[in-house]
Amino acid sequence: MIMGKSNDIFSDKKVDHVKGSRQFIADEPHIAFHDKRLWTLRELRDKEAHGIAEWEQLRELASAIKSHTLTHLADYLEEFERNATANGVTVHWAKDAVEHNRIVHEILAARGVDTLVKSKSMLTEECNMRPYLEERGITVVETDLGERIQQLDDEPPSHIVVPAVHKLATDVAQTFADTIGTDRNNADPHYLAEGMRQDTRPYFIKAGAGMTGCNFAVAETGTVVTCTNEGNADLSGNVPPLYIASIGIEKLIPKMEHLGVFIRMLSRSALGSPITQYTSHFRAPRAGGESHFILVDNGRSDRLAMDDFWYSLKCIRCGACMNTCPVYRRSGGLSYGGVYAGPIGAIINPTFDLKKYSALPFASTLNGSCSNVCPVKINIHEQIYKWRQIVVEQGQVSFVKKESMKLAGKLLADPKRYRAWSSGAGKALASLPRAFLYNPFNAWGKQRELPEPPKQTFHQWYAANRKQENEA
Repeated sequence: MIMGKSNDIFSDKKVDHVKGSRQFIADEPHIAFHDKRLWTLRELRDKEAHGIAEWEQLRELASAIKSHTLTHLADYLEEFERNATANGVTVHWAKDAVEHNRIVHEILAARGVDTLVKSKSMLTEECNMRPYLEERGITVVETDLGERIQQLDDEPPSHIVVPAVHKLATDVAQTFADTIGTDRNNADPHYLAEGMRQDTRPYFIKAGAGMTGCNFAVAETGTVVTCTNEGNADLSGNVPPLYIASIGIEKLIPKMEHLGVFIRMLSRSALGSPITQYTSHFRAPRAGGESHFILVDNGRSDRLAMDDFWYSLKCIRCGACMNTCPVYRRSGGLSYGGVYAGPIGAIINPTFDLKKYSALPFASTLNGSCSNVCPVKINIHEQIYKWRQIVVEQGQVSFVKKESMKLAGKLLADPKRYRAWSSGAGKALASLPRAFLYNPFNAWGKQRELPEPPKQTFHQWYAANRKQENEA
């Protein structure tokens, strides 16, 4: 409907965020809904956060737990493997997406599985697992409502928590009518959700295997914890005889007592709700079944070695930074051209491929709101700024932008020049014709009106008032 079919994010083509956002921006009903919906989540988050007196202490504690775990990660991974194995789980290690997908396929093929039901997992999206399995004759059914909408529309998720948030109910009605046979003219959300439920439930019964992602992996007990609001992770993990969990190695936490800290913060940060409907613990195979946990690196160890960027591994995938970001809310997640969108995508994606995602650190106003709402206190806006420096150093910016930055640097470094320019710019905005102001060389005038110039600059106002005070 909007852009970006599923395989586009796995191409080597350099992402052009500005170009990718134009179509979304041009569609006023979608952008208005998207902006309002996500800002509502931000407001709900604030209400919940302000309702807990110790909220900031919880953020500090969550950040400290993650810092400790990541700086002792090898030890906790080995502890998790020992305890999971003792529980009867088969543990696998995958260094990258290729190994992850191969392991999943080998497990399924060895047991003759041709249908896999799975809960939402950003890691499997990251590994491009679904196309890999489908090319080998295995049907993969997304059971999260948002993920299923995106699968049926052949699009990647546009948000970490609400994958189809960029779609209106009328869009979903058209997609479902074309794929699962619901009424094209009925866009009632309850009707659409029931249609998806009726279509998906039979897959749980006939699937030979189920799969989930992982919100938290507890080293002390060898337990995988998933948090959902639809119960689809429970069905995926318990109805089929074979269960597979795909686990990013950064999802480890040391002890069960630490889980309560993150559970209190996850849903409040993501959706503004006190807790998810289902917090499920997968510890051991059920009677007659089997369980497999796959611990996946896929570049995480490399990121852990980055002095400035290892903090991003603290992320608990709540999406709070996306909900508050004015750029993300008005450009849509698909414009980021990667599995991860918004501010967190701007700092994670370049660790996978700097050249491909070099534009993303510039898709930000550096206002710091993302860092302010992050439940684990990742310094997101500071990392975005650091990525900008690296992008420039690596020569991954256009000649025009590079020269513009040099010119801006000289201007901002000279107070007299800057004051003269700001005063002259205000007069120009007030008097020059639109054709002169709105042209291909003025990026600020694209898709928005330039601000009305103030009658005087702050420096002029300050000088005048200070003079009056001295005279008094």
